[in-house]
Amino acid sequence: MSSSTAPRDASAATLRGELRYGLELARLVTEREFLRPEHRADAPPVLLVPGFMAGDQSLGVLTGWLRRRGSWTSSAGIRLNVDCAERAVAGVEARVRRLADRTGRSIVVIGQSRGGALGRVAALRNPELVGTVVMLGSPVVDSLSVGPGVLRAVRSVARLGDLGVPGLFSTSCRDGECCARFRSELQAPLPSSLRAVSIYSRSDGIVAWKACLDPYAECVEVDSSHSGMSVNLAVYRVLADVLDDAPLERGEARWSG
Repeated sequence: MSSSTAPRDASAATLRGELRYGLELARLVTEREFLRPEHRADAPPVLLVPGFMAGDQSLGVLTGWLRRRGSWTSSAGIRLNVDCAERAVAGVEARVRRLADRTGRSIVVIGQSRGGALGRVAALRNPELVGTVVMLGSPVVDSLSVGPGVLRAVRSVARLGDLGVPGLFSTSCRDGECCARFRSELQAPLPSSLRAVSIYSRSDGIVAWKACLDPYAECVEVDSSHSGMSVNLAVYRVLADVLDDAPLERGEARWSG
């Protein structure tokens, strides 16, 4: 959990919109470009980071599509994304290094919601290994600019963390020393060698869309539910373009802006 001082003048859209997830998935699985995408021998390796209170399995549909396109994929090793941000990003960094060493390639990090924030910081810390980071509905401008139900869940987890339950963030992660570096880097400029893409939706029922407008990223709007970002056809089309422009080798600036 982390926070910023950015004004929270945007509220999440109605939660009813999240009921679209099933429809978004149903539409996706009928599309040929999802079922049988063009296999690319130069597809970049991809590390996937799940969202708040979700685990690696939540990105299974996206993982399958990436593999069919030719990408070597890796999960973040997260069962439930509720750990202290600094501890969590350390784990993501370890996976970044492992995937980069295994493939010898510049990698792409894709994170959903809180996973996008973790991915952004991991990429910032390892620009020699990560060429592209994509954030799906990630409130990096203000991580607590979320719907009231989600905010209650955040506070509940933090209270358990305060009681000493292991593997959970606590209220001290919001403004204490444990996550001070993470909070600073979440707002920091990104190196010119690192391409960042933030995909957001004005009809997001969980996260306020303005909180996703990272000033150091390309911000791309789609019509999607929050949870449906990982199964939304429009998102996949954006991802396909981004992946096709990803650097082939470490240090290569394949994308020119």
